[in-house]
Amino acid sequence: MSEPKQRIIESNGIHLNIAEQGEGPVALLAHGWPESWYSWRHQLGALAAAGFHGVAPDMRGYGKSDAPEAIDKYTLFHLVGDMVGVLDAVGAEKAVIVGHDWGAIVAWQAALLRPDRFRAVAGMSVPFYPRGMSLRTALMPRTENARFYMLYFQEPGLAEAEFGRDPRTTLRNLLFAGSGDGVALARAAQAVRKFRSGPERR
Repeated sequence: MSEPKQRIIESNGIHLNIAEQGEGPVALLAHGWPESWYSWRHQLGALAAAGFHGVAPDMRGYGKSDAPEAIDKYTLFHLVGDMVGVLDAVGAEKAVIVGHDWGAIVAWQAALLRPDRFRAVAGMSVPFYPRGMSLRTALMPRTENARFYMLYFQEPGLAEAEFGRDPRTTLRNLLFAGSGDGVALARAAQAVRKFRSGPERR
């Protein structure tokens, strides 16, 4: 089977890099953080083999896609607009949209805001939740041992400065920490710490 092909498209006033494979009904794949279209490389092949046209963009601000400077260019309206623009660029009237992590939030909202373009949604790791009375970030833990990454990103320049010191090592460590091997290593280290902090054996 052929490999996914990449190209740059115009979408919603910016340029997005997309990877695509196969022919047939479109399945649009929206990645999360800190990912890119590459996270979907195996699914693109499986979709193509099943008779679908798999399309996975580098989301706005990621990979080879444009990254507008202004913070207010990253609203859900912009991100849903980008997904509609991808459908226009590949000539699809409708699609199934699949999202993981932050991409799941985009997928849920795409189906909610544009049911004329998105006929089904699959959300991975993040369920749909409606807008509440409080800001979502106000409900996130803020303790020494638990600080949700979205809170860390709220202060402009903080994450950029830290990540910018050594982007390759930072991303490698982030991706390893989220992998099966990284999780297993973290659990083993936690078990050792718990054992060492317990009462002395007699």
